Amino acid sequence: MSARAKIREPMIIVVGIGADGMAGLAQASRAELLNATVIYGSRRQLDLLDDSLSAQRRAWPTPMLPALRTLLEGSDGDVHVVASGDPLCHGVGSSLIRLYGAQHVVVLPHVSSVTLACSRVGWAVQDTEIISLVTNEPHTAVRRGGQAVVMSRDATSPAALALMLTDTGRGDSEITVLEQLGGPAERRRSATAHEWAARPPGDVDDLNVIAVRYLPDERRFAILPDEAFAHDGQITKQPVRALTLAALAPRPGELLWDVGAGSGSIAIEWCRSGPGCHAVAFERDEGRRKRITQNAVAFGARVEVHFGAPEAFEFVPAPDAIFVGGGLTRPGLLEACYDKLSVGGRLVANTVTVESEALVAQWYSRYGGALCRFDYQRGEPLGGFTGWRPAMPVTQWSVTKR
Repeated sequence: MSARAKIREPMIIVVGIGADGMAGLAQASRAELLNATVIYGSRRQLDLLDDSLSAQRRAWPTPMLPALRTLLEGSDGDVHVVASGDPLCHGVGSSLIRLYGAQHVVVLPHVSSVTLACSRVGWAVQDTEIISLVTNEPHTAVRRGGQAVVMSRDATSPAALALMLTDTGRGDSEITVLEQLGGPAERRRSATAHEWAARPPGDVDDLNVIAVRYLPDERRFAILPDEAFAHDGQITKQPVRALTLAALAPRPGELLWDVGAGSGSIAIEWCRSGPGCHAVAFERDEGRRKRITQNAVAFGARVEVHFGAPEAFEFVPAPDAIFVGGGLTRPGLLEACYDKLSVGGRLVANTVTVESEALVAQWYSRYGGALCRFDYQRGEPLGGFTGWRPAMPVTQWSVTKR
């Protein structure tokens, strides 16, 4: 080899494998595993490999992430990983690419459990939402309509989801639990969510996915009416909520802090606005914290609820955007919110009192942004006629941190 010849760096080869084991592998996938010297994977995936392989097998430890970060340390050659189905569909392949870059990771996918599930129930994949409960709580798979393939954490996921659907008024939803998809022990069972929650089978396999058709179909993609939320009157009204979401400008995967959250309506609308959007709601009142949780469950929103701001700021990840709907005049609150934003982060504050309005006017003078005042009126009965009843005007300050 020439002195100038470049030696190829070790690669991470991720091989997808189905419940049918090595018998279902494509030729290229089988060849990679035959050439491997060490293979990583979960114990279940490693047990699918047969004796034709001479590689050392190493099961992932718990927690798994530290092991992923050191995967190539001390390696003289390629490192092989086995993963379920398509490793890029809520799988370890995506995590490895984030850690090492696409140039260092090769993925050889198997048929995904999502595609297999859709083929069993006759759904078009492009019309089907994919939801993972591997790391998320069961309520995040609640929807107001449509269809989804839900990837389970373990054998308890179907019953947990069925109970959530029943408790949120979606007990008529049709669920099909598909176990060991593509393998010799494949099994399919269907029921309504109410039926499954009332009599959950005790023999569900850990390797399962759930095909759900959510009923009744009450999907709405616009800003929700006030009556869609449980609240005690402490709620950002629908017209102002629309203006507030426009100012917050959510982007996919971003985190919102909803400070002085009341019913959590802004946090929930944020979560509904785009894929991966999630929120933290800060609320001092215990009863309102319970309502926020209730509303989040009803809409399948990823909202983490905490006690008052700014005391709880240290316990949660940094936000991409902050909405302040209450407590503006609390000493140091606005300063704490602004300090927690990174450059490019957005802050929106709404107020209806003269004192809070004076405060945001000062901040507008100091940091710029946009200062707006909104007035709207509702038509209401007035004797035998209709008259206009004005709502309290709302002053809104919005700013992007520079």
